[in-house]
Amino acid sequence: MFAVYAESFSLDDPLSGLVVGERPAPEAPDGWATVTVRAASLNHHDLWSLRGIGLRQEALPMILGCDAAGVDDDGNEVVVHGVIGDPAWTGDEADDPGRSLLSERHQGAFADQVVVPRRNLVPKPASLSFEEAACLPTAWLTAYRMLFVRGDLKPGETVLVQGAGGGVATALITLGRAAGLRVLATSRDEAKRARALEIGAHEVFESGARLPVKVDAVMETVGKATWNHSVRSLRPGGRIVISGTTSGPDVDDAGLTRVFFLQLSVIGSTMGTRGELDRLVQLLDATGARPLIDRTLPMEQARDGFAAMAEGDVFGKIVFTR
Repeated sequence: MFAVYAESFSLDDPLSGLVVGERPAPEAPDGWATVTVRAASLNHHDLWSLRGIGLRQEALPMILGCDAAGVDDDGNEVVVHGVIGDPAWTGDEADDPGRSLLSERHQGAFADQVVVPRRNLVPKPASLSFEEAACLPTAWLTAYRMLFVRGDLKPGETVLVQGAGGGVATALITLGRAAGLRVLATSRDEAKRARALEIGAHEVFESGARLPVKVDAVMETVGKATWNHSVRSLRPGGRIVISGTTSGPDVDDAGLTRVFFLQLSVIGSTMGTRGELDRLVQLLDATGARPLIDRTLPMEQARDGFAAMAEGDVFGKIVFTR
């Protein structure tokens, strides 16, 4: 079958290990379903995999892609939850120590077909296109969990989204506005600040700018470049929810004095559960909020999408179609 896969790793030139070609069709074990992929979206995770981060040498060749929407073997239109967990695990799926993402231990979604546990399938409502639905399982689910599960934000509260532009950040802005939050956003790029206003931010600021108000929570995916600003932007008792460190994980001054003196909370968040993905899908169906798609490409042109993400030339999600 047609597939987009990692054949080798390179930290400096990740696209050198990317192959657009043919791989064996998957076989579904008992309890698993075969999904014919109609659309799949690109994530930074896919670039990290090509650098050898989170993907083992012995797992190569590995079909990439964590996110997919398509048609299952019973003819149902579905969204694929990309977290593959231990079937014996009974707690929060995000706490399962044995969990992995599609394309880490199991072949991913950039292909004609992908196999996943049947419990990982969420019905796709007719109101969502396959392209829109394919944006949800990683970036949008991450944003949903950050805002409403780990962040516990309520309508009327004020949230700061750092680094408007990426898939998670645009999801945070759109979902926050749809849920009745006051949304502030930052970016170094003037054009990205303007786009953030278009998709729902109430106010936008240059990265590091002093805000006119202290916020209830900061959604942090950038890390080193924005961390101190995030800490300074919080009201007493506020919280930072962090799900990524795209500018680097280390910080020179973590603002620890401010953290303890103002009783701030730093909360980690990763991905989300199948139930949360189902609720996210229902939220979009009910509100009409939709993922922002930067561009749609046929999967045969996947290399162009990877190159755009590597260059940072993205606002929203890159989607591949079959």
